[in-house]
Amino acid sequence: MISDSTLTPTRARFRAISDLGPGLAIEHLWQESAQAYLRWYLRDGEARRPDYTRGLNMLKAHMPELVPTYERLLVRCVADELSARFLSLYDPPAFVAGCSQGVWTRDRSALVRNYDFPASLCESVLLQSNWNGTRVMAMSDCLWGVLDGMNEHGLAVSLAYGGRRVLDRGFAITLVLRYLLEFCQTVKEAVSVLKRIPVQMSYNVTALDRQGEFVTVMLSPDKEARITHSPRATNHQNPREVALYETLADSRVREQFIASRQQDPRQNYEHFLQLFLQPPLYRTSAQAHGWGTLYTSAWYPEEGAMDILWPDGHWQQSFQQFVEQERTVIY
Repeated sequence: MISDSTLTPTRARFRAISDLGPGLAIEHLWQESAQAYLRWYLRDGEARRPDYTRGLNMLKAHMPELVPTYERLLVRCVADELSARFLSLYDPPAFVAGCSQGVWTRDRSALVRNYDFPASLCESVLLQSNWNGTRVMAMSDCLWGVLDGMNEHGLAVSLAYGGRRVLDRGFAITLVLRYLLEFCQTVKEAVSVLKRIPVQMSYNVTALDRQGEFVTVMLSPDKEARITHSPRATNHQNPREVALYETLADSRVREQFIASRQQDPRQNYEHFLQLFLQPPLYRTSAQAHGWGTLYTSAWYPEEGAMDILWPDGHWQQSFQQFVEQERTVIY
């Protein structure tokens, strides 16, 4: 998430960028966003955030394979101590997003999601990378975190806020998803990782792999991970939970809508995909108190490809043909 005064609440500049380093593209993204990210990082006061050593030690303890990438990022971004603390993404400020996601496995295998968030706070970057010997395409957040994405092995992942206010020491879920895509190949491997890494907030992570296996893992900082075989997730973890945020009050409605279409034998994939561009899954900023749907993404593990869609257009990207491009979307 990013706060950029050049954006208004009704438009966002989307970019597809390739950075196989991390290299110059990441450096430019950091230069653009560093001040805004650090303001957000310090919004509760610097004392509330862990020191550099703490963040590094937690990375070494829970995601050691990611440490060399972290260190290369620090060099590329010419990061000072504060920037290094931020980029560890350990114990950052609270981050809430209203999302809907669903798996389709009938006539085509796909993980589809809507990302609902204020347009002025979204990084809006589709990043292709190859930082640890595995190609990854992902919608990025906090420079190297992942909102949703897929690797060349056919593992696709997506996150949705879990609807609980509990906070504790742990990693931003976006960095955990980066770790999954860098070092896991299957849903089984991803589940093993999700069960052991501490997260700072409640999130629902849906994953699909090339073999057609799927899972939704409900993560909370105060509970063990709950593994479900649900092919969908919105912004609650218990049907009896009352929505904590007005912008997410329709969480159960959206989940039930996805379920009814997944269970309808008359539906095919194209119909299912188009549902994410219509109410109640697609939400305008006026309908959702500024938290409108910013994009719809669809990830295809068997094909190594993805679509990103808006009501007035779309991109198609793949590991075989990734095209750097940009467009401004007005909501």
